[in-house]
Amino acid sequence: MPISGQSIIGSSRSNSQGAVFRAFDTVQGKQIGPDFHSAEPQDIERACALAQAAFDAYRETGQEARAGFLETIAQQILDIGDELILRAMAESGLPRARLEGERGRTVGQLRLFAAVQREGSWNDARIDPALLERSPLPRVDLRLRNIAIGPVAVFGASNFPLAFSVAGGDAAAALAAGCPVVVKAHPAHPGTSELVGRAVQQAVAACGLPEGVFSLLTGSGNALGTALVQNRHIQAVGFTGSRQGGLALMQVAAARPQPIPVYAEMSSINPVYLLPAALAARGEAIAKGFADSVTLGAGQFCTNPGLVLGLAGADFERFAQLAGEELAWRSAAAMLTTGIHETYERGVATLAAQADVRQLGQGAAAEGCQAAPALFATSATAFLSNPVLSAEVFGPVSLLVACADENELLQVSEHLEGQLTATLQMDEDDKALARRLLPVLERKVGRILANGFPTGVEVSHAMVHGGPFPATSDSRSTSVGSAAIYRFLRPVSYQNLAQDLLPAALQDANPLGIWQRRDGQLEK
Repeated sequence: MPISGQSIIGSSRSNSQGAVFRAFDTVQGKQIGPDFHSAEPQDIERACALAQAAFDAYRETGQEARAGFLETIAQQILDIGDELILRAMAESGLPRARLEGERGRTVGQLRLFAAVQREGSWNDARIDPALLERSPLPRVDLRLRNIAIGPVAVFGASNFPLAFSVAGGDAAAALAAGCPVVVKAHPAHPGTSELVGRAVQQAVAACGLPEGVFSLLTGSGNALGTALVQNRHIQAVGFTGSRQGGLALMQVAAARPQPIPVYAEMSSINPVYLLPAALAARGEAIAKGFADSVTLGAGQFCTNPGLVLGLAGADFERFAQLAGEELAWRSAAAMLTTGIHETYERGVATLAAQADVRQLGQGAAAEGCQAAPALFATSATAFLSNPVLSAEVFGPVSLLVACADENELLQVSEHLEGQLTATLQMDEDDKALARRLLPVLERKVGRILANGFPTGVEVSHAMVHGGPFPATSDSRSTSVGSAAIYRFLRPVSYQNLAQDLLPAALQDANPLGIWQRRDGQLEK
């Protein structure tokens, strides 16, 4: 079926004649048809009103029905076949293998949340039976469960056209929680988004769900996103993108008559610590692994290692030389959009222009929208005194910071903003220093790694992809893994309700067969 270029509003397509834009192939340097029409105010209102109308019915779908819906979405995405991969390759410049892997990740997320639905612990069912004879005061019957928060606005991410877009990441978690979703497609990959949007739309119909469970709004510019967050029916927002974009949406959400939460993933430079024993023993291997990580996907990962910290000395200098040499032969790679590429070039130029910063290596010459990897070095003193050096540069670039001693390394660590990750390259003899660093890192980041690199985020139950501001807007949550469902739930307590009025999750007969915490003890 040809791509229409129109928004998906429930079970229908918009007939909007809003502003026209096209996707852009950064590899070929040309626009890609067809014309896409930006959603207009009536499209936004209809999509959000349909979502609100669907909410009460959808949030009370049975666990098996909702799990089946998520699995149906996954299968519908797979059924698109190669058309999806080819379109995503053209719109993003990403290679086939990367996008096939991302499709697998998207499907895997949906299936993980289907399993979470069936298991049921997300209800957090708690039962405190009445104690009418308790002295000095009797206790009423109290029961608690989580319910869906309401319709959710999800913003597709530029760097993951499948896994953090229409049916991945935030959208998958919100649908699993029982929240209808209105997705704003990223303008960099509108055709990819429409293909996946159709798959979700077909799954809604196949499962007999209300049409407002899903809509997809297409458009360029900021007005669409602002209007979506302002809409009275929207009760939460999921966003992955720039700090500037995330902060703008947070301000819009906070200024509403009824403020709503924005779960924004925004900015992180993901420090890598080269501890002395590890650096002395395997500096060459670490340098190669680092170069692989910083250039992966042209550095367009939120977990890209943009900062490397270590103790000044011969081993650190040797690492700097090796890492610079590794990056020097790496090819330039296409970036996702012309805007991202221009921002990257400005960021690299800004780093190069700073006093007390030296360039250690740069990859092959770049053309068009390609980014050449780059590596810079500075001292801890310069890093602490110059806020420019702490700023994220989205792309294949990193900054090495040499610290005079362990105390200065800790000082730099305390100076860091909130991050998604921190990595410790360490051996047995580094454990004493690692113990000094861990309390600081626990306060600063969402995920601490040992002897790996932060690029590559496992979709699992124990994953945290989040962190203190500005890594995310809410450090208590994650955007990856099964715990992501909790962002889109809220607790409701029921006092003295009759059994036949209670939700199934809280009834004494436990018809769902889920874990219930009765008087503080887990029972099933």
